[in-house]
Amino acid sequence: MSGGGNTDYGRKPFQRSRAHFTDRITADGRDGWPVEAGRYRLVVSRACPWASRSLVSRRLLGLEDALSLAIADPIQDDRSWRFTLDPGDRDPVLGIRYLSEAYDRRETGYPGGVSVPAIVDVPSGRLVTNDYQQITLDLATEWTALHREGAPDLWPKALRDEIDTVIADVYEDVNNGVYRAGFATGQARYDDAYDRLFRRLELLAERLAGQRYLVGDTITEADIRLFTTLVRFDAVYHGHFKCNRWKLTENQVLWAYARDLYQTPGFGDTVDFDHIKRHYYLVHSGINPTGIVPLGPDPTGWLTPHHREELGGRPFGDGTPPGPVPEAERVPVAGRP
Repeated sequence: MSGGGNTDYGRKPFQRSRAHFTDRITADGRDGWPVEAGRYRLVVSRACPWASRSLVSRRLLGLEDALSLAIADPIQDDRSWRFTLDPGDRDPVLGIRYLSEAYDRRETGYPGGVSVPAIVDVPSGRLVTNDYQQITLDLATEWTALHREGAPDLWPKALRDEIDTVIADVYEDVNNGVYRAGFATGQARYDDAYDRLFRRLELLAERLAGQRYLVGDTITEADIRLFTTLVRFDAVYHGHFKCNRWKLTENQVLWAYARDLYQTPGFGDTVDFDHIKRHYYLVHSGINPTGIVPLGPDPTGWLTPHHREELGGRPFGDGTPPGPVPEAERVPVAGRP
């Protein structure tokens, strides 16, 4: 399971369930979880596109010191996400070996899957939320007191209706569409997911042909949500999930748009191609029973000029780029171009 809620890979059409734990961490603490620097820990896998949204948002907003980060091994076992990248195979802050332990402390016998992103309350060790749709919106709007100076407005009020419409379409046909194609168990279901995916990508390419970002002239939540699928497209979705009408590199507009974001601080510096490929090709054994991880594609193209700045736009609006990646959070060399 690649995070972002429970999934059904059986004979039924692929479905991604709603998050079960939907408490919110807010400025007023109305759900019992007030925003507080150092209190919470964000648990992610760099392989998972749903978790990667929160990684990008956290970087852009400068929340690294306020919200600590735990990175799970991209390879799961029968207990799901595990902390085998850390000394002693335990998260050094939470002291647990598996993310499921934080779920169990929240609800004994929880019948659903263990997904990322997840935010855990450090003092109690209990899961607070795994609501992958809401977490980034709250980071943008409820955590403002802890944002860095110059943080961008990723969900501006004046554009929220348009942003929400765009991200709903992107979610249904693109973010989730690649999974519906990849885990289809019948030709008709695959054909439908495939057709909807590429029809939506072509519409997005038309939209982006004359403007640098999806909504307005700055980076917003809409761009973050599209980017995390596009950055995985050629590496895993094109071959592994059979989304192969064309490669991202063959679509002039979307390839330039994706490279523009990748080269923007806060986006590409959170991407680990090694984790991405090993997770999809090794964990999804029903699709790739040999367990062979492909050596390609060559990722160096992500660093080539994109020329999207010619369209104008202000990536961070009236703000500024985030600072350098904290040393402990740098993507290893194996995962970078």
